Amino acid sequence: MLDKMLLGRYIQGDSWIHRLDPRTKLISSFYFIIIIFLANNWQTYLLLTLFTLLAIHLSGISIRFFIKGVKPMIWLILFTVIFQVLFTIGGETYFKWGPITVTSLGLINGAFIFARLVLIIFMSTILTLTTAPLELTDGIEHLLRPLAKIGFPAHEIALMLSIALRYVPTLMDEAQKIMNAQRARGVEFDQGNFIQRMKAIVPILVPLFVSAFNRAEEMATAMEARGYRGSEGRTKYRQLNYGKGDFVAYSALFALTLALLFLRN
Repeated sequence: MLDKMLLGRYIQGDSWIHRLDPRTKLISSFYFIIIIFLANNWQTYLLLTLFTLLAIHLSGISIRFFIKGVKPMIWLILFTVIFQVLFTIGGETYFKWGPITVTSLGLINGAFIFARLVLIIFMSTILTLTTAPLELTDGIEHLLRPLAKIGFPAHEIALMLSIALRYVPTLMDEAQKIMNAQRARGVEFDQGNFIQRMKAIVPILVPLFVSAFNRAEEMATAMEARGYRGSEGRTKYRQLNYGKGDFVAYSALFALTLALLFLRN
C-alpha cells in the first residue's frame, strides 16, 4: 500500500500542465483549495469535479493512477465522512440512537465532504506529479522572496520544503522494504489486538528513523562538499518566466470562481 502513495512523486512529461510555471501551479493549487469551500450544492461540486478531470487530462496522467493513489488514504477520508454523517442534525431523520443520528442533511454533508477531500487530494497530486522538486523549490522561493526583506529565510524554507517533499516517496519505499523484510522473518502486522499491532510497528520505526538520519547526514555532507552556503551570493541557473499558458490557467481559475459564485445557493 505504501508504494501507491503519490505525495512527493514526480512523473516526467511534456503536457500542458508540465510546461506551466511552477509559481502558477503552486498558486493555482492553493487557490483551488480555498475556492472549493465556496461549493455548497451538487451543481458546484459537479463543476469542480469537471474542472479537476480536465486538469488531470491536461496533465497527461491516467485517472487510474490517481484513484490508486487515493486508496491508502481512503480510511481517513471515510472516517471523516462517517463522523460528519453521524453527528450532523438537520432535515429528515432516518436513524437515531443516543447521540448518533443519521439525517438527510448529514448524508448530503458527508457526500460533499468526501468529494471535497478527494478533489483536494487530486489537485495537490497534480502539483507534485507535474513539477520537478527543483522547480518546486524555485517556485516556493520566488513566492516567498518578498518576505526576505523583513529577514524571513525564504531560500532556506523553500529548500527544506522541497527536500521534505522529495524524500516522502523515498521513505515510503524504505518502509515498504523494511516491512517486507520483517514479514520474511515471520512478523505479522495485521493480526492481534491494538497493543500487539503497535508493538509490531516498532521494528519498522527504529530502522526507518536510523535510515532517515543517515540520509540527512549524507545530504548535509554532500552539500558542504559542494560549497553550499545558503542563498547569500548565489545566482540562478534556472530562470522562471510566465508564458501564455500561465495566463490561461489564471483566467480559467477566475472563470471557475465566477461560476461557483453564480451556482451557489
